[in-house]
Amino acid sequence: MDDIVFFNPGDSIGNFHDYNEAVKTAQIYKEKDTNDKNFLVVHGPDNETFDVFFEGDKVSHDNESDTLTKPYKVSGKF
Repeated sequence: MDDIVFFNPGDSIGNFHDYNEAVKTAQIYKEKDTNDKNFLVVHGPDNETFDVFFEGDKVSHDNESDTLTKPYKVSGKF
């Protein structure tokens, strides 16, 4: 997946230096969640870290706010 999405960094579930640890965390959240929410593992704006976000927290033109948003590259969806 090479999609570029925007998130408010404060909405991150976690920040990791290891991709596998980020995936593991996303899978744990997915298992615990009963509402079938999707989680995204994204490559951080610094190109050194990975973040996990709830997919519904993506910033789009519809829900855009004055908060600072940063571009992230989607690495996986769970």
